[in-house]
Amino acid sequence: MTTLITQSIIDSFFDASNGDPFATLGMHETERGIEIRVLLPDADRVIVIERESGEPVAELDCLDERGFFAGVMPNCHQFFAYQLQVFWGNEAQIIEDPYRFHLMIDNLEHWLLSEGSMLRPYEVLGAHFMECDGVSGVNFRLWAPNAKRVSIVGDFNYWDGRRHPMRFHSKSGVWELFLPKVSLGQLYKFELIDCYGNFRLKADPYAFSSQLRPDTASQVSALPNVVEMTEARRKANQANQPISIYEVHLGSWRRNLENNFWLDYDQIADELIPYVKDMGFTHIEFMPLSEFPYDGSWGYQPLGLYSPTSRFGTAEGFRRLVKRAHEAGINVILDWVPGHFPSDTHGLVAFDGTALYEHADPREGYHQDWNTLIYNYGRNEVRNFLSSNALYWLERFGLDGIRVDAVASMIYRDYSRAEGEWIPNQYGGRENLEAIEFLKHTNWKIHHEMAGAISIAEESTSFAGVTHPSENGGLGFNFKWNMGWMNDTLSYMQLDPIYRQYHHNKMTFGMVYQYSENFVLPLSHDEVVHGKSSLLGKMPGDAWQQFANLRAYYGYMWGYPGKKLLFMGNEFAQGREWNYEESLDWFLLDENIGGSWHKGVLKLVKDLNHIYRQNRPLFELDNSPEGFDWLVVDDAANSVFAFERRSEPDEKGKCERIIVMSNFTPVPRYDYRIGVNVAGQYEEILNTDSMYYQGSNLGNFGCVQSESVESHGRENSISVSIPPLATVYLKLKA
Repeated sequence: MTTLITQSIIDSFFDASNGDPFATLGMHETERGIEIRVLLPDADRVIVIERESGEPVAELDCLDERGFFAGVMPNCHQFFAYQLQVFWGNEAQIIEDPYRFHLMIDNLEHWLLSEGSMLRPYEVLGAHFMECDGVSGVNFRLWAPNAKRVSIVGDFNYWDGRRHPMRFHSKSGVWELFLPKVSLGQLYKFELIDCYGNFRLKADPYAFSSQLRPDTASQVSALPNVVEMTEARRKANQANQPISIYEVHLGSWRRNLENNFWLDYDQIADELIPYVKDMGFTHIEFMPLSEFPYDGSWGYQPLGLYSPTSRFGTAEGFRRLVKRAHEAGINVILDWVPGHFPSDTHGLVAFDGTALYEHADPREGYHQDWNTLIYNYGRNEVRNFLSSNALYWLERFGLDGIRVDAVASMIYRDYSRAEGEWIPNQYGGRENLEAIEFLKHTNWKIHHEMAGAISIAEESTSFAGVTHPSENGGLGFNFKWNMGWMNDTLSYMQLDPIYRQYHHNKMTFGMVYQYSENFVLPLSHDEVVHGKSSLLGKMPGDAWQQFANLRAYYGYMWGYPGKKLLFMGNEFAQGREWNYEESLDWFLLDENIGGSWHKGVLKLVKDLNHIYRQNRPLFELDNSPEGFDWLVVDDAANSVFAFERRSEPDEKGKCERIIVMSNFTPVPRYDYRIGVNVAGQYEEILNTDSMYYQGSNLGNFGCVQSESVESHGRENSISVSIPPLATVYLKLKA
């Protein structure tokens, strides 16, 4: 629709309140011919140039000295491609007029965006390089359905909201404007007049790059190319494969020794990838890397969900880090936070004056624990924004999986809330039905579009079916963190050995629910912060006993069914709590400082990973009862545990077998008899009490032969020495 030019309309442009610029600006058919109208604040003269020939067509009349020009093209009754020669004083510049370009979003895209069913909305919304009518530039699109006016502001227009107001599409609530000549790396934001007439300056929710805090602008950046999934990466993620995850906070794994500043993505790759490969981990899990304003949140309060944090360099730098990991045969998982977001004014809060991304009612939309806002999962556009973000990281950076943070806080409306502080669902229950459907949809999208990628839930309750297929009523995750196992076993290990006999079931209870889900056993960052002490610090006794306890615990964990996760620093038993502002205490591996204790734990974790990966009984049947059998489960008095792990049977029906024995007292157990399922010779393949790990070196001299002596309800048994505070692996020789 063409609008007649009135002074009030001109005034609306200069007071930045005009919400329909295309009705006035650009080319318009009039009775006298094609009229061109342009808004160029502070310009003195404007000449229209025919783009193809480069010839001047007409000089526009100045209708307002603040910079509004218009004029009818002589003898012209059809739209044509033109440029503007603009004079500011004596300086002239030839520019493209953003308001001469046609619509670039179609009805199908409007419909898909509104329905929340566009698989990759990040290919449409945000800032995208493209060409229109032979002119290159950036097309900006923003979803803000209740705003009265939206303008693009940035390096390219003096951050002046009068210069580039956007076109509104009422079908989808999307604002759009193609800006020619905008270049890579330029900074921008969206300037809004919200539904209440208030001024807001917002970063782009779909920005692919963002400024480093305390600055908050978005940065024009190209959408990364798709990284195809490979068969090797797909296989490494499967439930019948060994998965040992090294959890890393990129800002504190290692730092620059000279100034304590961060290493960049490439420097981290140079040091981290060879280290992880040498240590035998199969996967790296990065704590959240979406751009976030506050360092102390460790990334768990993100605002730039589509922007890899600029703390460590560029998005391309992060892609290179992932590529380097893949070249070394290591898969990469990213910690992903769709549960909440901070209320910083440049972010998503009250985006267009309304609770657009969050719930309006604080009983649904405010997270009391973290002083953050909760997404409205029932809104199509919000659900699509989040679920597609997971796909974006997997497809565009080649990640192999996501670990979804704080799932319990999403699926329960009363999470961490007292009576009266939450709103029941439509059936009167406490489940957040919209969040549950969102998680199912996200997992469907990942598995449908990125076959082989995995999703892992950090879910701390007994919610049923977290790792069951969504078509069977489950949430559709591949794995779930076994928080119950972690809490039980750590609380057991913290006890003085003399009291452990009274809490024996803490080490065995996990088998009651072991096969209800597909589990990861996590010793994560959460266990070594906020006054909880380091893992080493949790262990009782003197230094020898502390290290022995920790080694025995690691041995038990690597033998127990479930994939493994260990937070950085735990592999060498860092003595103090993790501090995100400093490097890990690598100096402890200097024998002149930390003795050999820390190096001993490091060697053990390395050996545990390699033994784990080389022996099918330790991983192949993690999720099947056929892969596990208690041999000694009731010896509370001696705090001894023994179980057998089995592999898949071969074509002859035979399976490999490993016996895992743990003694959680400082008393050695000599001539300890254990019933075995199969007679034969058992080779000691791991002993956490080995002098190689700084233990007392008590063991079984390489091999143990079974005897026809009944024990533990079995016809055959072995007589073994179980060292003090130690775990031993015995493998049945073929």
